Amino acid sequence: MRHTAALIACGALMLLVRSSGAEHARAAEPPVGGYPIRAVPAIAVQLTDHFWRRRLEINRTVTIPHIMRENEQTGRVDNFLKAAHKIAGPYQGQRYNDTDVYKIIEAASYALRIAPDPMLDKKLDALIAIVAAAQEADGYLYTPRSVDPKNPAPGAGPDRWSWLGTSHELYDQGHMYEAAVAHFEATGKRTLLNVAIKSADLVCKVFGPDARHDVPGHEEIELALVKLFRATGDRKYLDEAKFFLDQRGRPHTNPPLVFEPGSRFAIYNDLAYRQDHEPVDEQLQAVGHAVRATYLYSAMTDVSALLHDERFGRTVDALWRDVASKRMYLTGGLGAEPRTEAFGDDYVLPNHAYAETCASVGGMLWYHRMFLREGDASYYDTFERTLYNGYLSGVSLSGDRFFYQNPLVSNGTIERSAYFDVACCPANLSRLMEQIPGLVYAQRDDELYVNLFVGSTAVVNVGGSTAHVTQATEYPWDGRVTIRVDPDRPADFALSVRVPGWSRGAAMPTGLYRYADGPATSATLSVNGKPSAIALDKGFARLRRVWRKGDVVVLELPMPVRRVVADERVAEDRGKAAIERGPIVYCLEAADNSASGTPVSSVRLPLDARLTHAFNPTLLGGVEVISGAHVVAVPYYAWNNRGKGEMTVWIPYD
Repeated sequence: MRHTAALIACGALMLLVRSSGAEHARAAEPPVGGYPIRAVPAIAVQLTDHFWRRRLEINRTVTIPHIMRENEQTGRVDNFLKAAHKIAGPYQGQRYNDTDVYKIIEAASYALRIAPDPMLDKKLDALIAIVAAAQEADGYLYTPRSVDPKNPAPGAGPDRWSWLGTSHELYDQGHMYEAAVAHFEATGKRTLLNVAIKSADLVCKVFGPDARHDVPGHEEIELALVKLFRATGDRKYLDEAKFFLDQRGRPHTNPPLVFEPGSRFAIYNDLAYRQDHEPVDEQLQAVGHAVRATYLYSAMTDVSALLHDERFGRTVDALWRDVASKRMYLTGGLGAEPRTEAFGDDYVLPNHAYAETCASVGGMLWYHRMFLREGDASYYDTFERTLYNGYLSGVSLSGDRFFYQNPLVSNGTIERSAYFDVACCPANLSRLMEQIPGLVYAQRDDELYVNLFVGSTAVVNVGGSTAHVTQATEYPWDGRVTIRVDPDRPADFALSVRVPGWSRGAAMPTGLYRYADGPATSATLSVNGKPSAIALDKGFARLRRVWRKGDVVVLELPMPVRRVVADERVAEDRGKAAIERGPIVYCLEAADNSASGTPVSSVRLPLDARLTHAFNPTLLGGVEVISGAHVVAVPYYAWNNRGKGEMTVWIPYD
């Protein structure tokens, strides 16, 4: 499987080279570039880590099969059979339910890339055949209309592309393209890729500078078209992605529909809700639906890198600063407004947060791209904060119960669900889980980045050698990270190790949150047992030397228990502090604090209260527990795994 994927990557590269030929050449087109930094692919990384390897195994053996069964039992798969006229009956569910099938195909494909599984491979083949059968002759694939064209699903509109603001037609196609690329890269099979190409060719025919001017109400196809371009080398898909970006906030062929106030679709009257209120390079403040926004910003970052578009580059820089300084929860969660799943006003971060799991996924996809573009560890600091907190909280330890919303406080009524009527989050979370091996390391020329601290082995070509890099750590519970470098011959290259902001006294790169309890701790670094000074460059300790087999780097990150306070402009958190240790945000849960008779909501914890920590291997799958002053705190990501009960992250200290 690994060799197959490598050959596929080479083939895609050759297609990309050929795409510069006469067939694709247009005088006005700028040359295609790429990200200055590229991720070390998942096929080159093997996890040995106790924390993440176990979670990926649960994702593969529990979460993916669970979601596949739910899709079958809730009629999501049957909708494709109905569209293909294999079975009879009306369309079932929401107009965007096709994507739940596509996203789990993507997740399962990533799982196959890491761990070959003949039964899962066969299951995917059968599911893809059902999807392909539902595609219409010209490439159109949207079961909410195809099942019964005279009675399309609510919100789909009477005709093709007629209600783009609400229909999710292009959103659905985008998730299908992502699934197709993942399946092709994992297996070498073109069964779903051919479906995606046929669909994308139709989209490029219908929408473009010389065709229809319009945009999807829910962004997704933009970044997916970039992926399709990179997999096939066909330049028109990249151009189409840029077209959709440039068209946003400008006059459309079909003016946006206006819905009656109070109707279920009235929210779409607000163009800012779907980031269509002004041209994207003028959108310097994050507004509207948080998931849509992060997908949009990811596509803008892609186009900025591939087409050297500095307009988009400057815009995503400003947007990241805006999000990270005014609109991000301590857990990395995004989206404060429950009714609209949207960003709130400046510093409006109520703890009854919406913080949709999909928004955490979208944010992480964006932060990763920002790092690949700029090489700044700040983006991975926000990535890590989200990964261990606002993202991981979205799935139960058992792998078959989920949060759609991830609030920072609960009155005891909130609990996880096996699935949802709107089930975008479970499969979204699952597909990102399988991508984690490919997010640990990155490379630029003769520089190798260590971005995440995850026990792993990686094989990279760097400095003219093939090097095996081995990482050993008990992170996130222990801050000791041992990195062994074994090149096949002496090699001159830089090893750049991220020194997390939390270890340097910066809870957030932007100052939205800060530590209240004293000066920063000091990380230390050694090479082959000898201390090495840490000279930071964009948050990385860069070690440039001739590496030889058996060289060992040790990074020590002290992990004291810290108290965190928010910017005073975050009104709801004034007079309160949270608890952190390393990258982990903690919470008080009723299951650990009911013995005192004091409700969690009534607990007070002075800033100078003495807190200790100890690892409990039998609690919540094994966690570091913080205790003291009559309170017990557990990692936020693990809450609500022992039944319903009160919970809070922010604790009054006065």
